[in-house]
Amino acid sequence: MSDDDVLTRSLDAVQRRIHSVLTEENTRWSAVDPRCAAFVDTVTAITTAKGKLLRPRFCLLGHLAAAGDPDDPRAVDAAAALELLHSFALLRDDVLDDSPLRRGAVTAHERHAKDHRARLLRGEPRRYGEGVANLAADLAHVYADRLTRDLPATARAVWDETRVEVTVGQYLDIAVAAEGVADPELSRWIAVCKSGRYTIHRPLQLGAALAGRPDLADAFEAYGLPLGEAFQLRDDLIDAFGDSEDTGKPTGLDFDRFKMSYLLTLAVRRDERIRELAAAPAGPDGAARMRDLLVTTGVADEVEQRIAHLVGQARQAVADAPLEPRWRAELTDLTARVAYRDR
Repeated sequence: MSDDDVLTRSLDAVQRRIHSVLTEENTRWSAVDPRCAAFVDTVTAITTAKGKLLRPRFCLLGHLAAAGDPDDPRAVDAAAALELLHSFALLRDDVLDDSPLRRGAVTAHERHAKDHRARLLRGEPRRYGEGVANLAADLAHVYADRLTRDLPATARAVWDETRVEVTVGQYLDIAVAAEGVADPELSRWIAVCKSGRYTIHRPLQLGAALAGRPDLADAFEAYGLPLGEAFQLRDDLIDAFGDSEDTGKPTGLDFDRFKMSYLLTLAVRRDERIRELAAAPAGPDGAARMRDLLVTTGVADEVEQRIAHLVGQARQAVADAPLEPRWRAELTDLTARVAYRDR
């Protein structure tokens, strides 16, 4: 069996595991009340929607590259847990950003608010929708944590740190946006903490720990941190210049929500016109003007250059890593897929 077949088989096992967990929960809670089953379905909808499965992929790659057993059920559970943790982060992020769209579908909080209005329920639809989405995020987090309960101590420590980092990163993201702080280095750190670490670095480290190779932690950090930052910088560019028809989510949210991404902090520091636009809700005209200025001031190109530099760092790190050539090649190929995607 080829390496691609092994990885594909393992990813299929992860998806089956997620489906099994969520189906069992739906059946269990259906017996209590149909509302409970619908609540579980909120987690199912976002978890089984078309996603990239990056976090499970990197976890399994870390495990296989560390000579782990491809049939180890703990690796499948850990990878499934990472995807459910991602669902937690997406549900929470969509509420924090008041985003109407995710993976081409209406977001959970918007869907439940619409249901509240349609059924003429008591209370405020928005608060109801956000409440359901936040609780669904908590439920996804609980399911993820349950899947990691049998992990060895070294792997569990990585898992715990991952959860702390993504939560602290989310807090800083909204705090800096509210304060209007334009600090490129802080923005970079938030990007790495909120997204980069839990997308690439920690999943690789988790997989290696499960294979009994914690000694690979430094090599995977040297690869995962720059590539994780490149991943988030690409996300910033997609938000600024992407098309929601292609991305499956709204674009321009960073402008409207005053998010101080690395892209915007560079721009705000460089140009007075951008500072003025960033100080008020952008709207369609403001967003278009902002996009033009990001190009004409050279900021967008500078971020592209930084992405290229970070990809080079990641590729050098994996070239120096004590891994078999086949896994070095796989990790090298992934740098382009992560850093130069369009959604």
